[in-house]
Amino acid sequence: MRGARATLMLLLALSLAACRTLAAEKPIPPVAHVDLQRYVGRWFVIAAIPTHIERDDYNPVENYRLEPDGSICTVFRFRRGSFTSRLHTVHSTATVVRHTGNAEWHVHLFWFLRLQYIIAWLSPHDTRVIVARDARDYVWLMARTPQISPHQYQAMVSRVAAMGYPVDQLRKSPQRWPEPTGPRPSFASICR
Repeated sequence: MRGARATLMLLLALSLAACRTLAAEKPIPPVAHVDLQRYVGRWFVIAAIPTHIERDDYNPVENYRLEPDGSICTVFRFRRGSFTSRLHTVHSTATVVRHTGNAEWHVHLFWFLRLQYIIAWLSPHDTRVIVARDARDYVWLMARTPQISPHQYQAMVSRVAAMGYPVDQLRKSPQRWPEPTGPRPSFASICR
């Protein structure tokens, strides 16, 4: 009897793991359409399951500029470890994936990396966004303002959980504005 119960529990555990694996492999659907002219500009990172670069960032901001050729110049700026540490910037170029309503991009970072960027949820008036990846390894919750209400934040976290992300890995991004004066990244010499 114990052997049958143990076998049943093992099969149940394997079934649950298989369901989780299948759910994780299911592609994250992008929003139906993104108006790139409205979407580009400044986005404050409210929370993220961060990449290695972002693990200890303060005041993280993503800036997008639509280029004449249709590509998107991106500049990610942050301070590592504190609000007063040196400003870091990472720039990349994104291209829109055809037939996705501008809602899925390939981000070309350095010369050898091409990363998936899915606009998985976008609020009315383009004020808040969730950027996801099918791999469910990284996710970004961003807004046009450095802070959002607790209700708005919790609603975004619920959406991320419904996408199959481990929300216990979300890190809220420390944001304090205005920043001290100092050098600001310029698009003038980037992505040209």
